[in-house]
Amino acid sequence: QVLLEESGGGSVQAGASLTLSCVNSGSSFSRPPCMSWFRQAPGKEREGVARIDGNGNTNYADSVKGRFTISRDSAKNTLYLHMNSLQPEDTAMYYCASARSPWYSTCFSRSAEDFSYWGQGTQVTVSL
Repeated sequence: QVLLEESGGGSVQAGASLTLSCVNSGSSFSRPPCMSWFRQAPGKEREGVARIDGNGNTNYADSVKGRFTISRDSAKNTLYLHMNSLQPEDTAMYYCASARSPWYSTCFSRSAEDFSYWGQGTQVTVSL
């Protein structure tokens, strides 16, 4: 069973940086799966933030492009989200999610409902 656990959230001031981690402490994949970071702010819909496919290709929401970087350390079964120049609008609960497969050609077009495994989330709060 895949068990995802996020960490690294916190309360920071605008302009600061944070790095979120998502560790899979359960079963490993034979091939790196498509994985994604999502976020959800109070009263708002869940938003896809960044994705990485089985080949390591990445994709970002326009709202975070140039500020956030998704990466993966397969040896450590860990997904990262490096967040720079944080703004109050980045305040949200951040979740990592994993597919069962690499989705080499469809990772970036998949909906949140297609992801099989989810962590419990880590809160990021950015104040002025």
